[in-house]
Amino acid sequence: MKRLCFALLLCAGAAQAKPLDFSGKYDCTGNDAHEGKYTGVVTLQIRSEHSRNGYASYDFKLEVPGFGSYLGHAAANGAHMAMHFALPMEKGQYGGTAKDYGTGIAQMRKNKQGKWTFHKFYFEPEFKGGNTGLEDCTQQ
Repeated sequence: MKRLCFALLLCAGAAQAKPLDFSGKYDCTGNDAHEGKYTGVVTLQIRSEHSRNGYASYDFKLEVPGFGSYLGHAAANGAHMAMHFALPMEKGQYGGTAKDYGTGIAQMRKNKQGKWTFHKFYFEPEFKGGNTGLEDCTQQ
């Protein structure tokens, strides 16, 4: 009985865990299957009012010179994060007339300098008939 009570207390404490906060600006290099290599800056801003129990919600922005600003959102569970992004609506088309929008998944880690980094894989279902890419980002 004592073990069960102790286990329940541990679970209750874990359920109330404060989420990690990855807010900040990140310098990124990427490789897009259609467009090739690129650079950009990602900005993540935690939405504390929508973050709890180890889960975190974010506003997301990716700025890529020559392509534009992709706005979106992200959801994290511990160090795993999913990100959705899109170019602004244009002529009634989500993701602009190029249909440039997608979803990515990333693993957050700290580097030797103590800064957050992430490696992201993304999928764009309609951009140029479908597209994928990889991105590596380091907190400024």
